[in-house]
Amino acid sequence: MTANGLLQIGLFVVLLLAVVKPLGLYMARVYEGRPFGFERLIYRLTGVRPDEEMDWKVYAFSVLLFSLAGTLFLYALQRLQGLLPANPQGFGAVTPDSSWNTAVSFVSNTNWQGYSGETTMSYLTQMMGLAVQNFASAATGMAILVALIRGLTRRSAQTVGNFWVDLTRTTLYILLPLSLVLALVLVSQGVVQTFSGYRTVPLLETGESQVLALGPAASQVAIKHLGTNGGGFFNANAAHPYENPNPLTDLLLVLGLTAIPAALCYTFGRMAGDTRQGWAILAAMLIVLVSFQLFGYWAESAGNGNFEGKEVRFGLARSALFAAVTTATSCGAVNSMHDSYTPLGGLVPLFLMQFGETILGGVGSGLYGMLVFVLVAVFIAGLMVGRTPEYLGKKIEVYEMKMASLIVLLMPLTVLLLTAVAVVTEPGLKAIFNPGAHGFSEVLYAYTSQGNNNGSAFAGLSANNPFYNTTGGIAMLIARFWLAIPTLAIAGSLAKKKLVPAGPGTLPTHTPLFVVFLIGVIVLVGALTFFPALALGPIVEHLQMPAAP
Repeated sequence: MTANGLLQIGLFVVLLLAVVKPLGLYMARVYEGRPFGFERLIYRLTGVRPDEEMDWKVYAFSVLLFSLAGTLFLYALQRLQGLLPANPQGFGAVTPDSSWNTAVSFVSNTNWQGYSGETTMSYLTQMMGLAVQNFASAATGMAILVALIRGLTRRSAQTVGNFWVDLTRTTLYILLPLSLVLALVLVSQGVVQTFSGYRTVPLLETGESQVLALGPAASQVAIKHLGTNGGGFFNANAAHPYENPNPLTDLLLVLGLTAIPAALCYTFGRMAGDTRQGWAILAAMLIVLVSFQLFGYWAESAGNGNFEGKEVRFGLARSALFAAVTTATSCGAVNSMHDSYTPLGGLVPLFLMQFGETILGGVGSGLYGMLVFVLVAVFIAGLMVGRTPEYLGKKIEVYEMKMASLIVLLMPLTVLLLTAVAVVTEPGLKAIFNPGAHGFSEVLYAYTSQGNNNGSAFAGLSANNPFYNTTGGIAMLIARFWLAIPTLAIAGSLAKKKLVPAGPGTLPTHTPLFVVFLIGVIVLVGALTFFPALALGPIVEHLQMPAAP
């Protein structure tokens, strides 16, 4: 670890905190404002009535219907790719199992890729399919969050908003403008954005030729980071010089990953009428994130420093920073190869995902996941003092805890069950190229990534086959929708409740003590659930290192 590396991590934290309040305030005004201008035109054309709100069941049905339509469209686009235009390389149809996995992946905001983008997907598929879902899936997650916030803040209400209005506003006023600005900046720094076909150029030293993959990458890179999507236009993702050419773009991409998830904490506090609540949640997130960033940097800096799988133009500190941020935010974009990290360095991104993507997490989904943990923490605290727990003036009772238990337990159950199946069945074992603890870590990482809608991979695992494509798709569907529906159920239940005035026994949820308590609850749930599996993977691999020849 060097002073320069620590300074780079510190600069990132300072810049992130600088954008939280202005961006968070802007998003709060977007969701609380009235429709106008082009927004009204969209509603007229689509038949949406913005003044008609939905109860949580109708809201959830709208989420599922919209996502189903996106999945079917993206699947069909891949299967018919060879017959469609904007395909200068003449790529044929994507296989059925890969098309299924990719469709579910991008619709669920996971963006897990079992394929190489520059050798598989046409420009039309990249733009009309993958990039469109980058916007749609991110906007869906943010809409669900806004519905939960309304549930927490409304009194004796039967509705939690209108999904189509929330979806439109998120896309039109937040994601599109930010993506346009970031894409233009990226193009100015050398990120490619062209519809020209691939170029064949001679190599200076040998005289042989090399094919340079091109395409409309900058527009997709912008939204894949701002929407915490993560699917790379190129197979090497953010390690590719055409996606991430220099340290400035690397910093912008890391800030893009974190800006909206962090600012949504302030949006929550603003909409709840107490910004201290948002700052407290953000403090808990950043304490965990920075701690893991520093631990990962230390692990990779041990000895002479582990530069395997890392770009020299970024170095150890920025690689460790990117690895922690991309797995904390459920993005999955990478600027280095996580499979090449030391066992403890690889433990960092793995464990950050196993927190349930609540440490910033995906846009919208991260904060609504964290708010569920807040309800759990408040409930535990209430049991300790023997009174009914309250949060923002709403009593947290049996129904909310049942839904919260589903959200907290379903992800670990899915990840561990599918990992167990993979390591004891022939189709799962045939795809593992690294024996022993590291091979187990690769499988655990794959299902942890898909089971938390992250999308990054350890690599070293041949996952583009029917077994992993099918089971991975199931994991991604569960992680997205089987958690979103209970979240909306909580929103509907809380919206119906009356406000309970704060009293002497009310637990303050904006204090440093509560921040520490919240972190403890999250860490204990993650540690107790996944520690046995981690002991079989990265931990035992680390203990085996001194004995290696």
